[in-house]
Amino acid sequence: MTDTLTFNQTLKAIAEFIEVAIHTILYVRQIYPPDLFVRRKKYDTPVYQSRHPALNEYISGAVKAVADELVLGNVDKVVVVIKDRDHVAVERFIFSVKNMIQVESYDKDTSVQNAMTPATLSQYFRSFLIKLTMIESQLGLLEHHEDYSFAIVMELNDEKVPSVSRDKNPPPWVPADQQHTTSGASEDSQLHLLRAVDTGIISLSLAVQESGEKFQKVVSSDPKGKGKEIA
Repeated sequence: MTDTLTFNQTLKAIAEFIEVAIHTILYVRQIYPPDLFVRRKKYDTPVYQSRHPALNEYISGAVKAVADELVLGNVDKVVVVIKDRDHVAVERFIFSVKNMIQVESYDKDTSVQNAMTPATLSQYFRSFLIKLTMIESQLGLLEHHEDYSFAIVMELNDEKVPSVSRDKNPPPWVPADQQHTTSGASEDSQLHLLRAVDTGIISLSLAVQESGEKFQKVVSSDPKGKGKEIA
């Protein structure tokens, strides 16, 4: 009989997946030139990883800080924000997490009854990544003349604050621009759910939100009405 996931295994797997997904998002949305990435294989599917040391360090550091808060049950969402040259969010890739059960600290390395197996979770992650690599057909290309960048935003559960850094370094988080957060999204933004999974311990969903500002850009740059129609 295959062992089911433990709490710590689940948390580590989700953090690892988020890191892989961030690299994939940057590649498929062409935030950086394609030759900055190398093709690899993860979860039995092709993925793309940045080859830039500073970028990799930033992403891995952010994900580690997210994992530290996940352990404490503080995290509500992790958002990868795609920003234009004016730092206005045009797309938000939203990883929503929720602890489904309470696990005591002494039980976090014990298999949880009725939870998924590690192999099954990997299959779900594979399906998440396949959805991500096909996102261009749903969102369209970002305008190439724009100078896009990205940020990683962590949204905490109500009344939670980031924990103090465990080492001598300052806390890795700074207050986010309100427009970058999900609560700062305009009423005309559009949300597309890509995939969701309930491991039996932590649930995870991935959605992408196109901001109202993105649609306004399309309309203003296409006065003849040939741009993407806004429903």
